[in-house]
Amino acid sequence: MSAVNKITEIFRDFVPEYLERFGSSIPSEHHKAITAILTCRTDVHGLLYYECEKCGEMHVAFRSCGNRHCPACQNHKTRQWMARQMKRQLPGHHFMGTFTVPSELRDVIRKNQKKCYAIMFAASSQAMGELIAKGRHVKGDASGFFGVLHTWGRQIQYHPHTHYLVPGGAVTKNGGPWNPTGEGFFLPVKALSALYRGKFKALMEEAGLLHLVCPDVWNNGFNVDIKPAGNGEECIKYLTPYIFKVAISQHRIEKVEGRIVTITYRKKGSRRIRRLNLEVMEFLRRYLQHVLPTGFMKVRYYGFMNPASGTPLEGVRQKVMEALNTPDVIIPPAIKLDSQICKSCGGAMKYLFAVAFIDLPPEDRG
Repeated sequence: MSAVNKITEIFRDFVPEYLERFGSSIPSEHHKAITAILTCRTDVHGLLYYECEKCGEMHVAFRSCGNRHCPACQNHKTRQWMARQMKRQLPGHHFMGTFTVPSELRDVIRKNQKKCYAIMFAASSQAMGELIAKGRHVKGDASGFFGVLHTWGRQIQYHPHTHYLVPGGAVTKNGGPWNPTGEGFFLPVKALSALYRGKFKALMEEAGLLHLVCPDVWNNGFNVDIKPAGNGEECIKYLTPYIFKVAISQHRIEKVEGRIVTITYRKKGSRRIRRLNLEVMEFLRRYLQHVLPTGFMKVRYYGFMNPASGTPLEGVRQKVMEALNTPDVIIPPAIKLDSQICKSCGGAMKYLFAVAFIDLPPEDRG
């Protein structure tokens, strides 16, 4: 099997069987993702035309599907997002917060994804914002951060949780100065976990889902972890692959033999590579369970990190620089975006135009 796009090849070889066995019971989002993956970079989506800037030769390529769950797409968008986030980054120290849910809740969340994912974001962001605003641990009452929904574990099992990157400090709503925290402590995780759990329960009741949850769930299991993240750059690099990708990267699929897909993974805190053999139908099931509801935004911005905030981010940046008495030292790294290379001379190619096949019959497609 080709190393170029192993996931796509698995889909092409085994999805017909998967649909025959389970097609009537899977969500419409799964059908859309399957169709996109199977038709990506084929004549279904049209053609792209390029011209070599060096030798002038014309090149034609199939358009990609653009689906955010397709393993062959989104690389360009991923790099663009990271570049933008690095540029928006505030100077000073940061923290990375992780909010999990009890394993007993996963089945309920899986069956009610759109509502429950929104609840996960709301409960965690509100709990953090409320604890910051109390002013006991962070001076200032106006904070800003962004969060990312992550639904898989290292073995591509279902494990929904949220990550946040939070600058270490806050401003006051009346235009006061930046109030930095210490570099080693942000918020007490025990109090934050209790607040998160309470808000999660209230929001589940508001959404009409509380009756689906065993009452014992609310006793524990809403773990929160907050760790120092330096200037935040490594955290952004860690989160970036989760923004536009799904479940597993190409390089982690070691081989496909018969009906067995072998993936590699590392346990938390270990550098030793381990292997997991999955029957191909189970691999497809695990992959597709991470397809998001249509239109759901898996990255969300809060407080002064939100573009719609009444507190301009550049104003906050200036206050941070004044408080730290230092210039803004975070320089966005040079992000080399993928470019088309001429196969004849190796020169760079410039994009000319695209042709989408909307009404053309197959015989007229190029």
